[in-house]
Amino acid sequence: MTTITGQEELAAGLARALARIGLPAATGLERLSGGANMESWRFVAGNDACVLRRAPSLEMMAGRPLDHAAEAALIRAARAAGVTAPEVLVELGPDDGIGSGFVMRALPGAPNPAQILAEADPATLLPEIARELAAVHRTDPASVPVPVMDTAAALAELKARFLAYGGDRPILALACRWLEANLPAPVAPRLVHGDFRLGNLLIEGSHLTGVLDWELAHLGDPHEDLAYGCMTVWRFSRPDRPAYGLGSVADLASAYEAAGGDAFDPARFRFWLVYRTFWWALGCLQMGGFWRAGHDRSVERVVVARRCAEQELDLLLLLEGDAPQAERSRPLPPPVPVAEPGPGEPSGAEILTAVSEWLNTEIKPLVSGRAKFDLAVARNALGIVAREFDQRPQAHDAALAAELLAGQADLATPGLLARLRRMALDKLSADMPKYPALALARAQWNQGET
Repeated sequence: MTTITGQEELAAGLARALARIGLPAATGLERLSGGANMESWRFVAGNDACVLRRAPSLEMMAGRPLDHAAEAALIRAARAAGVTAPEVLVELGPDDGIGSGFVMRALPGAPNPAQILAEADPATLLPEIARELAAVHRTDPASVPVPVMDTAAALAELKARFLAYGGDRPILALACRWLEANLPAPVAPRLVHGDFRLGNLLIEGSHLTGVLDWELAHLGDPHEDLAYGCMTVWRFSRPDRPAYGLGSVADLASAYEAAGGDAFDPARFRFWLVYRTFWWALGCLQMGGFWRAGHDRSVERVVVARRCAEQELDLLLLLEGDAPQAERSRPLPPPVPVAEPGPGEPSGAEILTAVSEWLNTEIKPLVSGRAKFDLAVARNALGIVAREFDQRPQAHDAALAAELLAGQADLATPGLLARLRRMALDKLSADMPKYPALALARAQWNQGET
């Protein structure tokens, strides 16, 4: 494993890279929060505010279809084509000794979704998002080695990953089977950003000032980008506003077509919405694998792995409309009972709660910046484990998953939908109880639980 963790080592390697373009050594080097796969560091070099984007370990770049050199070249091509992309200043080299990545000139604006949704005017921002999507899809990356996505082959790879991760999550098996049965016809491939969502867009006021994080770019179906930003997880606190938490899918589609994008196809859009939700569920599980392998031993990595429960709920909400009315109306099985604390010594869950409270009252006032973010993640992790002790149901059922993958069970199977609904509710209530779609699911399924 080749992970660079010391900030002094990072600063020294960065100075070597900056010297190649005549910039002085970095000052004010600060790790930015966020980023499920890559690190981002903000700093100043002379009069220039910059951002370093790098992999936490060289092993994490192994097998990626788009390495950092290709990503930097693609960003330059997109910027030249009119996309509001950052200016790439220099790529890291082997002699810099700090892994793989590149330096960009910092752009104005912030990527924080909560801030964006609180401050931006949807009537202004959503059309600008649509405009950028259309510009991305018009970009010609002929000089850049961007991978071409074959949807059937990509789905087969996702299925293989699901099986490698145990193949025992019934809701994921249901989604995989649905995707196999609903593959859309191929289209002329266009440049697809692959991660176009709030959190990867810089926004200043109500205006889009930067499109970031191009590591998943490929040639494929533009509807993939349209659907990805409409996933429930990327609506953040506004699950009832499907398009980026800002408006309706119809609003997004209309603005995209007006900006020169292709005609919107609802069936193709639905396929990609299910596909990318399934994809992200597997991505969450993969985070646990990264942690176990030692590529990134951060608490954030294992907490993100538990967000698979969010995607399972979202997949069931996306697919349950295909079930017969009798199954959609069937009452749910009773919930898993929550363990009540006893009068004796504190339970493991109570001990974890005590540690979390101590971190909040004694340690939180002492930290700032990235450490404050990491502390919040650690407290979230303690809460997950405490709730698991008390109430998390069994999350695996290999036999049922195999039946779903083989088409031997489906949403018309009596009682199956109700069972999967209960599984999704109880699992997410333990893992991520503040996920906004959980309250919507309870209401939709006529649950009075809190």
